[in-house]
Amino acid sequence: MQTPSASTGKHPKGLYVLFFTEMWERFGYYLMLGIFSLYMLDSWDNGGMGFSALKKSDIYGTYLGLVYLTPFLGGLLADRILGFRKSILIGGLLMASGYLTLAVHEVTTFYLGLLLIILGNGMFKPNISTLVGNLYNDDRYRDHKDAGFNIFYMGINIGAFVCNFVAAYMQINYGWGHAFAAAGVGMLIGVAIFVSGSGWVKHADVIKPMQPGDMGTGKILLSTLVPMFVFGLLGYLIPGNVLGTDTNDAFIFGCIPVVAFFIYLYIKANAEDKRPIGALLAVFGCLVIFWAVFHQNGDALTVWAKDHTDREMPQALGKVADDLGMAQTVTNAGAAMDEKSAHYFASLPADRIPAEGQSLKLYSTQLYQSINPFWVVLLTPVIVGFWGWMRSRKREPATPTKIAIGLVITALSALVMVGAVWATNNLETKASSWWLIASYGVVTVGELCLSPMGLSLVSKLSPPRITALMMGGFFLSTSVGNKLSGMLSGLWEGFEDKSHFFLMNFVLALAAALMLFFLLRWLKAVMAEKNIH
Repeated sequence: MQTPSASTGKHPKGLYVLFFTEMWERFGYYLMLGIFSLYMLDSWDNGGMGFSALKKSDIYGTYLGLVYLTPFLGGLLADRILGFRKSILIGGLLMASGYLTLAVHEVTTFYLGLLLIILGNGMFKPNISTLVGNLYNDDRYRDHKDAGFNIFYMGINIGAFVCNFVAAYMQINYGWGHAFAAAGVGMLIGVAIFVSGSGWVKHADVIKPMQPGDMGTGKILLSTLVPMFVFGLLGYLIPGNVLGTDTNDAFIFGCIPVVAFFIYLYIKANAEDKRPIGALLAVFGCLVIFWAVFHQNGDALTVWAKDHTDREMPQALGKVADDLGMAQTVTNAGAAMDEKSAHYFASLPADRIPAEGQSLKLYSTQLYQSINPFWVVLLTPVIVGFWGWMRSRKREPATPTKIAIGLVITALSALVMVGAVWATNNLETKASSWWLIASYGVVTVGELCLSPMGLSLVSKLSPPRITALMMGGFFLSTSVGNKLSGMLSGLWEGFEDKSHFFLMNFVLALAAALMLFFLLRWLKAVMAEKNIH
């Protein structure tokens, strides 16, 4: 009989339980995220929220910020009280409840659903990543941790790829509510898989005892949660807007006590833990910029796909797409033309606008959200194989070097979109879909060098008793970056020359990359002290 730690080659069996759990969790999460901006912009009579573009970006950025801020609390509770498996189960059920609540078309349930997802993700996200890392603490698997996180990351993106086709089908054929309900069903499938395979990860669910001098759980919560709400309220009530909107001010001010806690954690750490914690905090600071640029795929780049991309389907695909519920129809109804059709035709060459009464079949905007995860699934084996080949030649870069390379490649993806703006003569015409496909392809290579490597680095460097808490710190950097992504996307309308918007993203990502390259020697020295690679 096999034990729960039995191997399937270079990787423990528990990896595949977590792979499929995360795949279904991300199916629900990215299904919701892929339609989130579109749902907020759609009119109330059509089942949407009818928000303005500015309010949409504000809510989008705040939601993405909060959904990755709560992992700080979820990681702390798992490390000290609940353990990882119980936290994951609670988080999954909360998220499923949130998606199903969003299916109800009411303002109150809209905000309640977002709150449930925010709390659920906080309990789920840091702890499933920590469990993956713990599975590789066994000496048999230790050297394959980076590859294990790449495989785990591919599960994330299989879910993210498939979900957008389901979202398009459900929304076009049944409405927004059914699309959100599908996200809830996906999350419940993930919970069922996790419960059924829990035995394969049970041995990795170990709460490490606190050490003398560690701050008590109650004191941490009192010194972070209360100040977080106080600072957030002060930010909201400040006259005027320091950072563009009241919610921007509230969120960034509210993060200050949490950031201060991690700095305190570094200052008070013993000699053995101080340098590893400091190294992780330095990397987290650089990752903020990556997420600020990357997560515009759900906002600014979704608007680009909807309004500025040539989405016309070849006639041969039109009927098939209609049957599958993947097509959007825009009709030239003359003076009675609806807003969506008029907006799409506005930058279409006159010879391509159909005669009055005729229609065009367009690829649904939601489908463009599947481009990034498609590239992840396609390129993950290539990237894993490349690093394996480099390892066999004893030339594999250290994990921090991979992250720095990922930031450079992320910067280059913004230049692809600069080319897209130039190709349309600053949006006078529609851009080919290939511009988005190419930009997503480039940023995906950067993402694969960076995001799974960041998770792996946290697992390698964190003191064992606070691994989930430090994983929460990783997601805190994601949180701040996500909020900044909404703030940056909110600047879109203010740029007369849209190429300057993407050049701004290029400069930000390149600056973060240069900062990390500057820190590489120190980071490698810290890893050498802990005898990790």
